[in-house]
Parts: sequence; C-alpha cells; structure tokens
Amino acid sequence: MPRPQLIPADTPAIQRLTRQLSGFVRARLWLQVLLAMFAGIAAGLAIGPTGELLHPDTARTLGSWLALPGYVFLALVQMIVIPLVVASIILGMAGSDDIQQLRSTGLRTGLFFLLTTLGAALIGLAAALLIRPGDYLPRAGLEESLPAAGVTPAATLSFSDIPAQLTTLIPTNPLQAGVEQNMLQVVVFALLVGLALVTIPRTQSRPLIELLGSIQNLSMVVVRWAMFLVPFAVFGLMAQLTSRMGLDALLGMGVYVLTVLGALFTALLMYLAIFRLLRRRPALEFLRQSRDALLLAFSTSSSAAVMPLSIQTAEQRLGVRPGIARFVIPLGTTINMGGTALYQVVATLFLAQVFQVEVGLAGVLLVVLLAVGASIGSPGTPGIGIVILSMLLGSIGIPAEGIALIIGVDRILDMSRTTLNVIGDLVAASVVEQYAGAPEAPAGQEQQPPAH
Repeated sequence: MPRPQLIPADTPAIQRLTRQLSGFVRARLWLQVLLAMFAGIAAGLAIGPTGELLHPDTARTLGSWLALPGYVFLALVQMIVIPLVVASIILGMAGSDDIQQLRSTGLRTGLFFLLTTLGAALIGLAAALLIRPGDYLPRAGLEESLPAAGVTPAATLSFSDIPAQLTTLIPTNPLQAGVEQNMLQVVVFALLVGLALVTIPRTQSRPLIELLGSIQNLSMVVVRWAMFLVPFAVFGLMAQLTSRMGLDALLGMGVYVLTVLGALFTALLMYLAIFRLLRRRPALEFLRQSRDALLLAFSTSSSAAVMPLSIQTAEQRLGVRPGIARFVIPLGTTINMGGTALYQVVATLFLAQVFQVEVGLAGVLLVVLLAVGASIGSPGTPGIGIVILSMLLGSIGIPAEGIALIIGVDRILDMSRTTLNVIGDLVAASVVEQYAGAPEAPAGQEQQPPAH
C-alpha cells in the first residue's frame, strides 16, 4: 500500500497560505517595516531624553503601550513555533521512502548545517578582530548608562562536563522541554518520533501523520494572523527602545552595526558561492527565485514565520522535491542559524572591547564554539539572538549588563541575520537535492531541465 501523501503542495490550505504570505511581500511588507522602524525611532527620540516632549515617567508609560503590538506578535510566534517545528520535522521524515534515504539525507543536511554555521561564526570573528568596533564607542559615562540587565551569567563548563551535557539533549520530559522552549531537546524528540514512524507499518502511522498534518495547517493560520501585526510591532518596539536610549548612544553604535552588516554580507557571499559550486546554477538565479521568502524573512525577523513560504519556494522555484524540502527547511529553521552564530561572535567581542575584557586565544575559540552550539536549537523567533547572547557573555567574564547597549540597534540586525538564516536553509535544501538524485516531476507535468 502506498505511503499516505503528507500535506501535498497542491492542497487548498497550503495553496491559500502561501498565496497569503506572498501577498505580504507584494504589499511591500518589508517597506512598511522599514518605514515603521524609522517612524518608531523618530517618535522615540521625540518623547525620550533627546526631544524631551514628555515627562520621563509619561514617556516610559507611552512607550510601553506603543510596544504592545510588538509583544503580542512575539507571543504569537513563540506560542506556535513548538507545534509548527515538531509537526514539520516529523512529517518531513515520515515522507521519506525508506530508512536508508532518510539516513543519507539527514547526514548530508547535518554536515552542511554544521560546516556553514562554523564558517559564518569565523567570518564574524575575523570582522570583530579586524575592525574592533568596541573601540569606537565613547566611554564617557558608560558605566552610569548601563542599567542592570537582570541576567544571570552562565556557568563555564569544563571538558569533563561535556558527556553529562550531551545526555541532556534527550528530553526525559518532552512536554517540559516544550514549556521551557528548549528547542534542541524538542528537535531531538521530533527526530526520534519521525524515525520511529518510518520503521512502523504505514497503517499504524497514518493516524498520527494525519493529526500532525492538521496541527501544521493550524499553526500556519496563526502565523498568517501574526503577519498583520508586523509593522505596528516594529514601530512600537523601536519607539520604546529609542525613547529609553536616546540619540547619542544610537550614533555611537554605528560602527558596530556596520561591522555586523558587513560580516553578514560576507557570509551571504559564502552561501552564494556554495550554491554556485555545488548546485551548479547561477547565484543570481537563486536570489531571484528566493526573493519573496527573503523579503518576508527581512520583514518579520522570524525564520519560523517564513517557514511555509520557504518550503513553497524550495519546491516550486528551486526544484527541490517535497520530501527533502519538508525535512530540510523545518530542521534548518531550528538548527541552521549561521547568521545568529555570526552575530553572537561579533556582539560578544564588541562588548569585550567596550568593557576592556582581555580575551585570549582560548577565549576566542570558546566564543566561536559556544556561539555555534548555542545557535543550534534556538527558536526561529524574533529577538532570540539577545536571549542567546545573555547566556554566552558570562562564559568569558563579560558583564551581562552590556546587553542594554546593543538592544536598541538589535532590530535591524535581527532582520538581517534572519534573512541570512533563511538563505542558509534554502541553499541547504538545494544542495541536498543536488546529491539525492533527480527531483520528482509534478503530476501531469514534464520535468524541466535545471538552468546552467
């Protein structure tokens, strides 16, 4: 008996969702976001310490209310990321023809994610050490301008602690892992369940597959609802942050922002070179075919929110078969965070330079390894980079209060690194497809030869 089809690309629900997500791009959501960001900065400067139009207490209250749509958007995405990732990974694995194909695809995908994430982190390391953006920030009154961040520094792990930490990757309580947003444990649970589904008879796996398909569709509907809040979320969050920081601190962060953006652009060139060499197709063609997904990623700062459109882009525009696209893309949304790892390295070394913390060779290597490890398994939700950074700083003795310095400019960096993460997912799906045999032609259509 043939294996049941897993959420086909031509079902009405999936077609409707991808059309709606693409509609956000056609409505120039990315432009709305940029305009909202600049408007939020202007509003924050006007009501904050720079413009002083309002009393500080009134400005703080107004900023909190302006940020309400942003908090609602973040809550909606965080609410839905667990069921969406779990359902997508399990369905992608259950769609494999056999265990051998699944093992081959999984090994290629994991190796690609690991190597490219490490490469992105090394690019960030080179940029931070060559430019040294922390040296350009005025230190006058710096200590007084840093409020307590309320973050407990992470304890430094010794080499003997590694086996115990590896054991914790297996969730003894999957529900608790979901509640605590421990995404690495959630991914391990989903992988094990998906692997088990491949090994049991299809008649027994069909009910769970159909249930997960419904969960995935429901999750995608919530994602669509959240998209309508994006411009209001960006405006409110930027107004709140700018009203608290003021203009001088933002201008002093310019070199840091340019350093991160330059490193992200270099990593983009790395991904495009990989696509050109391994997929053997023009890099500009990749950018043209992926444009809608990349613009939506830039607009939402959430690779989880753009996941449905990324899958549709991989299948219909990049020629990736559904079984591979629906395994690689959801998995990459959680563990392929090259842009996030790059950002962690630059931000950590920037704050080390600001606070004049000496980081030797061992410390630099630790930063790179921890950044790669911490980025793997992090939720693909807006602002997650700041959360990971707070856990990373304590490992090399950097005050966690430094987060207050960079959170004001994090929005534009979050948008950019999320775009790079989505590029990495799409390149990974294309490369895995290249070495997994010829793609399946859609029913009733002849397969088009790949462009060269």
